[in-house]
Amino acid sequence: MTKEQIITKDYAIYNSDVMEVIKEMPNESVDLSVYSPPFASLYTYSSSERDMSNVSSNEEFYKQYEYLVKELSRVTKNGRINAVHCTDLFKYNGALTDFPAEIIKLYEANGFTYMSKITTWKEPLKVRIKTMVQSLMHKFIVEDSTKNYPAMPDYILLFKKKGENKTPVTHEFGLTHYAGATPVLPETVGIYNRANGTNFINGEDLWEHINKKYKDHEDPKTNKLSHMIWQRYASAVWDDIRVENCLKYKESKDEEDEKHVTPTQLDVVDRIIDLYSNEGETVLTPFMGCGTEVYGAVSMGRKAIGVELKDSYYNQAIMNLKGVNNRFTEVAEQKELF
Repeated sequence: MTKEQIITKDYAIYNSDVMEVIKEMPNESVDLSVYSPPFASLYTYSSSERDMSNVSSNEEFYKQYEYLVKELSRVTKNGRINAVHCTDLFKYNGALTDFPAEIIKLYEANGFTYMSKITTWKEPLKVRIKTMVQSLMHKFIVEDSTKNYPAMPDYILLFKKKGENKTPVTHEFGLTHYAGATPVLPETVGIYNRANGTNFINGEDLWEHINKKYKDHEDPKTNKLSHMIWQRYASAVWDDIRVENCLKYKESKDEEDEKHVTPTQLDVVDRIIDLYSNEGETVLTPFMGCGTEVYGAVSMGRKAIGVELKDSYYNQAIMNLKGVNNRFTEVAEQKELF
């Protein structure tokens, strides 16, 4: 049952169980889905029986999750992308289970092709401070370093629904917006300086120059701005995602929460939306949380559908979406959400 909903010309958000909402959506009505699934055994988000993370076993979780993947397959247009943000899960005594591998199995069994895995780097000290995981403690380097292991990264799994994509995702002039902290690699600066005789001090100065020079460049073949952005996005490791670049979320934590996970960074969402959807298309996030994917989609000229079961997260999303508008380009022509 949907407790509350807000529908505007740019987005529709629901305080509801996603299975209640998605079953009402038409076949092949979604251009892109991007989301973080609830992590069974890692985070319990609420005490609700409808909360997919609130289960008695991993087997029960995967059974429940597959119902959603089947629905995502139904509503996703042929040839379009689902992007799933996830990580490995703890089992016992610090041991891990390969959660991404289980997600891949579910998607491949339900009409999708697994296309790629992107690793997003995390700064180890910040992970240690946030999680208090013992395997990152420096004291074990002295005492017994077999107890030390690298900080767990996040992953973005990319799946394409089988079938022909009838509406190509195009970038007429190439990529024009970079989401991240370091758009120009140090070696690129050196190459550019030698080839052009320029004398920039560092990569930031070169980036400013490239943005100014190619701001209105109409030939994507010679657009060095787009080439540089794609060079970074095409890497299988995204190592300059800005951890602090996320929406407000701490206010949405309530007394029944066992743990809380930081929302997906806007840099990750911006890259996925820019690469895999056109302006005016519909982006779905079945686990909306504090509204990151909806905010990212609307602010980049897309339409968004978000569903969130937990009341406090939904209310935080409402606050985060107040005044949201297109950050980069003119808003595309309006169309019905579904």
